[in-house]
Amino acid sequence: MASFSFGSGNAAKLLRIPLYVAGRVGTLIIPRGRRWVFGCGAGIGDGALALQRLAQAEGHDTVWLTSSPREEREAAALGIRTIPKSGLRGWWATARAGVLVVTHGFGDVNRYANGGAFVVQLWHGIPLKRIGLDSPATTQVPNVPGAGLLRQVIGFLYRASAQRIRVLPAASHRSRGRLESAFGLGDDRVVVTGEPRVDVLSAGWPDERRAQASALLVSAIGELPGGARTILYAPTWRDGAADPAVPSAEQWVEIIRALEATNSVLLVRSHPLGEGGYAPPLPSRRVRMLGAGEIADVTPVLPAVDVLVTDYSSLAYDVGLLSTPVLYLAPDAVEYDLSRGFYGRYDDVAGHDAATSWEELVAQLVPLLEDDRVFAERAARSATLSAQMHAFRDGGNTRRVYDVIRARGIPAPKGAA
Repeated sequence: MASFSFGSGNAAKLLRIPLYVAGRVGTLIIPRGRRWVFGCGAGIGDGALALQRLAQAEGHDTVWLTSSPREEREAAALGIRTIPKSGLRGWWATARAGVLVVTHGFGDVNRYANGGAFVVQLWHGIPLKRIGLDSPATTQVPNVPGAGLLRQVIGFLYRASAQRIRVLPAASHRSRGRLESAFGLGDDRVVVTGEPRVDVLSAGWPDERRAQASALLVSAIGELPGGARTILYAPTWRDGAADPAVPSAEQWVEIIRALEATNSVLLVRSHPLGEGGYAPPLPSRRVRMLGAGEIADVTPVLPAVDVLVTDYSSLAYDVGLLSTPVLYLAPDAVEYDLSRGFYGRYDDVAGHDAATSWEELVAQLVPLLEDDRVFAERAARSATLSAQMHAFRDGGNTRRVYDVIRARGIPAPKGAA
């Protein structure tokens, strides 16, 4: 069941306008310092973690703004100092920061104190579905009198806040154009450096990446059946609407039968904003939940994944860095294109054989797992798609982003030569 929608979120933003105004007045008075403040809507991870580790290693004063005790524990285990982002301490830390690093939006840090900061927006995936100013979902409001005017207000506020972004890394020039359009930014702000969040998929040797990812997976969900291959299913959030791909009881029986026959495990990665509905009617060791509750950032686990199944997730671009085969399950592709829209044509990414039901998906999955030739063909197709969207695969994206930030006037750590 969906837990969030743009409409409800935007309504809350409109009600908080006085707080935004008060916060902006405060940031006009309070001088900013040299500290780098980090936040991430998905928890301790993503590109924010990669950049924080580098900034800290370079000697910068860093702190992470947290929204839960779990985030505090995970940050502490990594030796990262934290402050709760809500309340006066979080506001003060954000208002005094020299650099703010976010991955989802300004709510990753204290949303009322970002005015005047050097904002680095790392984003959290190469857009396939339209986002930001390119998507009508972004300006949704409840169906009330004056809704049209309220949508215009939300659009204006979104565009104005996006202008605070000073650096937005892009994976490639193709991705850069999408981000420029979605955020209303010029090419001086959106820079092709590669994305820090995927450095973990390129650094080190393949066997090392696989071993580390497997250990992380086992720590999150427990031991898997001996020799089992892993299938990651990552459906996309439907902007608060119901997910049409949730399997029926009969479909679950067919899915589990195929998993048993191929000695595979299905890892269900529901979107953090729309979790629920994917538990099979009867428990099975062949189906494991891998949502945000099990692991906040799924990217480091990807080297342990043998096959990705998704609809519109940017993971389809990322796993190609590992030549991982991708199958597409999109029962609502036509409707989704009409309501949300894609960058380019969906068929250019998913091909002309995207499944529209679990029956069709299983019919593609079993040969993929049993026939090396089919597996190799899908792997090559995945790698080709990724090569079109990722300009770098050297594990150096985080360093390039850091160098851009420093080149734009952010001083060296205090005391550095």
